Amino acid sequence: MSRVADTIAQRNREAGGALIGYLPAGFPDLETSIEAAVALAENGVDVIELGLPYSDPVMDGTVIQAATQQALAGGFRLRDGFTAVREITKRADIPVLVMTYWNPVLQYGVDRFADDLAAAGGAGLITPDLIPDEGADWLAASDRAGLDRVFLAAPTSTDERLRRTVEASRGFVYAVSTMGITGARSDVDAAARTLIGRLREAGATSACVGVGISTGAQVREVLEYADGAIVGSALVKALADGGVEAVARTAAELAGGAAR
Repeated sequence: MSRVADTIAQRNREAGGALIGYLPAGFPDLETSIEAAVALAENGVDVIELGLPYSDPVMDGTVIQAATQQALAGGFRLRDGFTAVREITKRADIPVLVMTYWNPVLQYGVDRFADDLAAAGGAGLITPDLIPDEGADWLAASDRAGLDRVFLAAPTSTDERLRRTVEASRGFVYAVSTMGITGARSDVDAAARTLIGRLREAGATSACVGVGISTGAQVREVLEYADGAIVGSALVKALADGGVEAVARTAAELAGGAAR
């Protein structure tokens, strides 16, 4: 059972597809990040992706890097991520996935991390730098704790790697539409459509596209072939420039692209 997969499936039955929104915990401060995440849920976002700030964010673009570095400079600690999940899930009735690089989980303890995330009401993890072949500890811990596990697939992945990724993932497979770091782009890479097709051939029933989506029109374009669209930098920039109100407006505009 996967609440994330169920939510995505429901949105594909009832609307154009699912909208997944990313924000970093602790930016610009912990309380505001919680309010901003709740605003996502109140303005059409179907699944929240809550990022844990990390000192070496190799996949993140400049907007997200600046936000996470500010959160760390403001004193963010990993345990604050569990606090954020707990407070968000008290107020928002949508799944909250945590996006984290793998090293903080290892340092915290894989089983302890799984238990604390489940206790806080979290739905699971997105792990951008962990591949299924190296994730035995997380596969076991997530099974035991009943958590989803979202692995990434890239246009350069071999067919065998895609098959393994599909088999190991629960919730959805995260299709990276362009190679490189995250960030809003004027055009969503056409490679995303091909990658989703390859994931379907590998058996994926829930595949969402992220990296480079920043407008409602792009959300609509992606949902023509994918189950969900993931937006990050556009929401983080809105929060940085205009606070929670701007996040709410941006989320609502993006959600318009997911309407049938």
